[in-house]
Amino acid sequence: MSFPKTRLRRLRKSANVRRLIKNISLSKDDLLYPIFVKEGIKEKSEIKSMPRQWHHSLETLNEVINDCESAGIPGVIVFGIPENKNDRGSEAFNDQGIVQTAVSRIKSESGLAVFTDVCLCQYTTHGHCGILDESGLNNDKTLEVLRKTSVSHARAGADFVSPSGMIDGQVKEIREALDDEGFGGVGIMSYSAKFASNFYGPFRDAVESSPKKVEGLPHLGDRSTYQMDFKTREQPMREIKLDVEEGADIVMVKPALPYLDVIREARQTFDVPISAYQVSGEYSMIKRLSENDEDYEKKLFLESLNSIKRAGANFIITYGALDVSRWLSET
Repeated sequence: MSFPKTRLRRLRKSANVRRLIKNISLSKDDLLYPIFVKEGIKEKSEIKSMPRQWHHSLETLNEVINDCESAGIPGVIVFGIPENKNDRGSEAFNDQGIVQTAVSRIKSESGLAVFTDVCLCQYTTHGHCGILDESGLNNDKTLEVLRKTSVSHARAGADFVSPSGMIDGQVKEIREALDDEGFGGVGIMSYSAKFASNFYGPFRDAVESSPKKVEGLPHLGDRSTYQMDFKTREQPMREIKLDVEEGADIVMVKPALPYLDVIREARQTFDVPISAYQVSGEYSMIKRLSENDEDYEKKLFLESLNSIKRAGANFIITYGALDVSRWLSET
């Protein structure tokens, strides 16, 4: 008995055949755009390590809001850079702080979904993601500040707060704080599987949050004591499971491209929306590789973002969102 020859090339023979049989689809609905808002500036300024990304002032915020709405992007995630920092990160929960003011303006002037980053690294003089004491990062004291910060963001109008410090118990504490203050409708997108990655450098330049060495705490030269080691296999699923049990509405894997296996396993394991963060290092590598060749840049972005969708992400946080949205509209 003879069998017919299998020729998978028949499924690739033309562009229209490929269109008909594709089962991965990237759209502008899949994109969340990060915005950096900096206190004490009047004009926007380009971030040197992240080409065509900007520090926005409150005065130029309308420009990027309009760009996002015109592009058809569903929402933004807001990062703030305050003028004043201290070792306690107290500007993080200032109701008149840079993030709170920006969120209020975005919500009053647009229909965008607004997510906020909830972490202390941008607000502390030492650049770490929490309150320090003689033993290192004090988990429980940090949770107290994250509770206050999340409620402050909710009060300003945030739709979702996004704790990113990998502080144990952060989702549970934030959920309780939001509910206690009458913000049961505010969601939590947790940075559940966040790795101590080498791909964050440009972002740390952007938010001025590079961790500093602290006298008497030599083990805190980086964030490896609270972010996950990229050589671990089991911890990401344990972290995600804990966050889901504590009340996370959306879980995130960060970075995206080096951790497609984690995204895939999370998709197969958990029945919750999964976001993936195409981080600053991933973005900057594409920009440098394409070297102002927009057609090549487009191909690189679309290939990488489709791979993240193929792994199982519901949506992607990417600095390329505005350009990608335009490219998708042109095809």
